[in-house]
Amino acid sequence: MLDIKFVRENPDAVKENIKKKFQDAKLPLVDEVIEKDAKYRACLKEVESLKAARNKLSKANGPLFGQLKKCDDEAKKAELQAQIDANNAAVKADADKMAELEKEEEALAARIQEIMYTIPQMIDPSVPIGPDDTYNVEAQRFGEPVVPDFPIPYHTEIMESFDGIDMDAAGRVAGNGFYYLLGNIARLHEAVLAYARDFMINKGFTYVIPPFMMHGDVVKGVMSFPEMDAMMYKIEGEDLYLIGTSEHTMIGRFIDQTLDEATLPLTLTSYSPCFRKEKGAHGIEERGIYRIHQFEKQEMIVVCRPEESADWYEKLWKNSVELFRSMEIPVRQLNCCSGDLADLKVKSCDIEAWSPRQQKYFEVCSCSNLGDAQARRLHIRVKGKDGKTYLAHTLNNTCVAPPRMLIAFLENHLQADGTVTIPEVLQPYMGGLKVMVPTHKKG
Repeated sequence: MLDIKFVRENPDAVKENIKKKFQDAKLPLVDEVIEKDAKYRACLKEVESLKAARNKLSKANGPLFGQLKKCDDEAKKAELQAQIDANNAAVKADADKMAELEKEEEALAARIQEIMYTIPQMIDPSVPIGPDDTYNVEAQRFGEPVVPDFPIPYHTEIMESFDGIDMDAAGRVAGNGFYYLLGNIARLHEAVLAYARDFMINKGFTYVIPPFMMHGDVVKGVMSFPEMDAMMYKIEGEDLYLIGTSEHTMIGRFIDQTLDEATLPLTLTSYSPCFRKEKGAHGIEERGIYRIHQFEKQEMIVVCRPEESADWYEKLWKNSVELFRSMEIPVRQLNCCSGDLADLKVKSCDIEAWSPRQQKYFEVCSCSNLGDAQARRLHIRVKGKDGKTYLAHTLNNTCVAPPRMLIAFLENHLQADGTVTIPEVLQPYMGGLKVMVPTHKKG
C-alpha cells in the first residue's frame, strides 16, 4: 500500500509501475484517487473553517447573554436577542453543513482506502519485467543437478513403498488435498521441520509458535484481496480466518504498535500448520501432495529499518539455499518478474529444488521484501532516536514447507534399490537412521 501523498505527487510514476505489472485496468484508479483525495482534503478544510466560525459565534453569544441579562431597555433587549438568535441559527446551519460534510468525508475516505488497497506497491528497479511467471529469470544455481540411470517413481509411489502415505483414507475423511503420513515418512517430515527450526535458531532467529487463526483486519493488513480470495478459509459466523502461512500472524503481532528502533531488526522463525483453498489456475492435485489444502511450514520473518531491508532480503534467500544444500539438494534462485509479484511486494524470488524425475526445478521457498506495505496497512511504526516515527519494513521467506519439500528430498536421495539415504545433518533427527529401507510388500 502506497502513501497517498506519494501518489498525489508522483502520478506518472505510479501509472508506469501499474503498466510494468500489466494491470492497465487499474490506471484510471490513479486519477480517481487523486480527485477523491482533493475533495476529501477540501472537505476537511471546510469543516475546520466551519468549526472555527461556529466556535466564534458561540463565543460571541456569551457577552451578548451578559448584556441581555443586565439590560433594561426593551428595544435594546430585542436587538440583543435577535443577534443571539441569529448566531444560534448560524451555529445550527454550520452544524448541519458539518454533518453533511462529515458524511461526505466518510464516503470519500472509504473509497480512497479501497483504491489505495488496490494500487500495487512500487516494485524494485531490479525486478525483471514480464506478465506472468514464464518471464521469471534464473539468477544462479547451487549444486549439480543429477539425473540417475534408473527411473524415479512419482513421489507418492516412493512414499507408498515405505507404507508412508494414505491419501485414499484422507479423501474419505476430508476430501482431495489432504493426506495421512505414516512411519518413517512422517518421521522424516518432522525431522526436516526440527532441523530447519534449529538451523534458523543457530542463525540467531527467535523461535515462535504463533496463533493459527487471525481477525479480518490482520488479513487485510498482510495480503492483497486477490490473494485473500484465493487462499483464506473463513470460520463461519466469526471474525476469524485460518492462516495460509505463519507470516500473517507473525506480522500481525505488531498491529498498531510503535517499536523502539533499538530493538530492530526483529529476526523471527515460526512454525505453523498452513491452510489454503488453492483457488485458481493451479488447483489441487488429485494424486500428489505438491499442492494441497493443509501443510506445515517453518518460516523466516524480519521487521527492520527501511535502509536494512535490501540486505535482509539477500540474507533470507541465501539461508534457504544453505539449508537445502546442507541436505544435499540442488537448488536455484529464480527472480520473480513484475507480473508475478503480489501487489504488496517490492521484490521477490523463489528458491527451486531440482526434480530428477521431471528433470526440472520446482518451487520450494519464496522470499519477499514487502517494503512498508504491510506496516502501512497495519500501522506498524518505529520510534527513532530523534523521537520521530516512521514505518517499518517487513520481509518473509519460507524456510521449509514439507510435504512439498519431501518430494525434492525423496527424489534426490532415492537409490536404485528403492532405499533413501539420510544426509548427515538429518540423522540425529531420525534417531541415527542413515538409510530408509522400503517396507511395502508388493502383491
